[in-house]
Amino acid sequence: MTLALIAGRGTLPAAVAAAASAQPVVCAYEGTSPEGLDIDLTFRLETLGTLLVRLGERGVTQVCFAGGIDRPQLDPTKLDSETAPLVPLFMEALQKGDDGALRVVMDLFERTGFTVLGADEVAPDLLAKGGVHSELWPDAAMRRDAEIAAEHILELSAKDIGQACVAGNGTLRAMEDAAGTDAMLAGLGDRGAGAILFKGPKAGQTRKIDLPTVGPETFIAAARAGLRGVVVDAGDVIVLDAPRCTALADEHGLVFWARTGE
Repeated sequence: MTLALIAGRGTLPAAVAAAASAQPVVCAYEGTSPEGLDIDLTFRLETLGTLLVRLGERGVTQVCFAGGIDRPQLDPTKLDSETAPLVPLFMEALQKGDDGALRVVMDLFERTGFTVLGADEVAPDLLAKGGVHSELWPDAAMRRDAEIAAEHILELSAKDIGQACVAGNGTLRAMEDAAGTDAMLAGLGDRGAGAILFKGPKAGQTRKIDLPTVGPETFIAAARAGLRGVVVDAGDVIVLDAPRCTALADEHGLVFWARTGE
């Protein structure tokens, strides 16, 4: 089995590649540079059909999506002959939310004969392990805030707008949008004081693409925003460089808690 890694920004693609049983074919969207990886193939939305053909020629049978990719704009002048028949699917995808668009792309790969694997299937050790991973432990107020945040993510799942939010003192303070978690935290201002960042999957979200992810930069941003802690759903969120995340949590006096059973 030959694996192709559709690699976006950040360190997740390299972590997935390192866990793969063999070196994958690394494919990157034009203008996107995954950290720590050499790129084998580049593509655009307008040349996705050609990418599918080239992967087949290389004997690829499995595909894994990892890392962030900005929602592209379709430029009809750059369509190639292999991709032109796919335009109706692209238009459908671009009208959906993030998860809906990713489902359309995943369906396209699967209909072409590729097996789509989630990053957690290739690198299961990246999933958050249940428990408290910091010296500080969550108190009753933080547990209540985590419940409020998790319920909010589930309530807004149908709108497909984010996988993270900030809650504090029993109220929701911010919700992630297309700009991402870092932008949400950077825009908190005084609202971050005493709050928590919560990350978890939306209801019905496919696990094969875009699982929620935290990493060292998340903890640095959380500390900068004045938060009390970072809370994730165990088994449903990817943690990049978990030892470094724990060290940063302790350095900045943050709680790092992976909830289980909630």
